[in-house]
This record gives sequence, structure tokens and C-alpha cells, in this order.
Amino acid sequence: MTEFSFACTGVRADRYAAGPTLVFRLRVTASGGDRVHALALRCQIRIEPARRGYGPAEADGLKDLFGERSRWGSTLQPVQFAQVPAMVPGFTGETETDLVVPCTYDLDVAASRYLDALDDGEVPLLMLFSGTAFTGAGGFRVEPVPWDREASFRMPVTVWREMVEQHFPGCGWIRLPRATMDALLAYRSRHALPSWEATVRALLDDSATGRALPDDSATTLPADPFAALTRSTGRTAP
Repeated sequence: MTEFSFACTGVRADRYAAGPTLVFRLRVTASGGDRVHALALRCQIRIEPARRGYGPAEADGLKDLFGERSRWGSTLQPVQFAQVPAMVPGFTGETETDLVVPCTYDLDVAASRYLDALDDGEVPLLMLFSGTAFTGAGGFRVEPVPWDREASFRMPVTVWREMVEQHFPGCGWIRLPRATMDALLAYRSRHALPSWEATVRALLDDSATGRALPDDSATTLPADPFAALTRSTGRTAP
């Protein structure tokens, strides 16, 4: 059996990809000197949040994932980042290849929320490998890549931020239910607001100032700006 080992030597943001994409550089080593005709890999990438420290601002940003810092001893568990396939061309002894990982900036996804909360430093990753190898000097044989193959890597936070900035420069986005989007659109049209940013800012300003409702009742708008939204449009909350 051929023994395979893996190491991650670097990562970069793919500036030419259609969507947010990271490209990890993998070094694959095969023992024994036999020719590896091809290697069909599966790679699971996990974030291991317990392997780094966090400043006060970062801890505040991670409360919705892990709770208060006093609970982190039990809540700071690994977070799934990605699961991707890779086909490694033929080689003998050692080779390097790219592992292309499509990413999302959807803050409903735990990995994105975690990365967005980090100010600087590195992201501790664990890469878990499995798959099938086609090897042999004359002809070929099929061998499994054992499930215990893994590699640790510390990805700079700046690489993640560079990737996000390429596709969402100076922006973020949130996903909302259709009913809430309809209510936002109705509010925007009612008040002749020029953009979605102006719409959200108007709701936040109403909430902050406690401005009276349009029917001139004595009730003021609640702290939740989307409660103000449903009152202004007459629509029910989703």
C-alpha cells in the first residue's frame, strides 16, 4: 500500500473567479517510489476556533455562535468550513496542486459569521483527506486514501478579507424571507426612498428617535426596526 501524506503550503484569493473563492496550495507525498497515475481526493475543511485567542471586540462578535466567554470551554467546538473534491494529476514521489474552495459571504452560515467577527491574525484550519489512488509501475492498481490523513494550516484573516472585498467591495448582504422583502419594498415605495440603504437607514432612524406613527397616535416605534416596518406598511411579520 502506498502511504500518502498531505501539507498545505499557502492560500490565496482567486481574483478571477465568478464568486468568492479561495485556492489552497497542497503538497502531496507518496511513499514507495511507485507511479501515482491519478489521485481522486475528498477534502473536508474545519475551523478549529479553540486554537487561537480572541480580543474583546472579537469575543462580542462571536457571542451568537459560542455564547459568553465564560462558556467557551464547552461551546468552542469545530465549525464546518467546506467539503470539496480535487483531482490530482499523475506524479511520482511528490507533487503540488491547487485545492479550489468556493466560499459564501452569507452571514447565516456559521463559518462566515465566525470569519466576519475576526479583526486580524490567523484562522486555524484542519484539512481531512480521503479518496482513491490509482497507482502502479506497470498497469495500475486501486488503493484507498485512509480516512486518517490530515493537515493543519493557519490561514491569514487578511486573505479572507481580500476575497470578500473583491466581490463585495465595502458591502455586506443579508438574506431575508420573501414576505419581509415585500414589506421593505412597500415601505421604500411609500416613502419614495432612493435606495435600499436609505430604506434601512430610515427604519433605524425611526427606531432610534421613537418617531410617532403616521396615524399620529401616542404610541412610539419599538426598538425593533422591522416591527416599525410592519406597522408602517400594514403587513404582518413573516
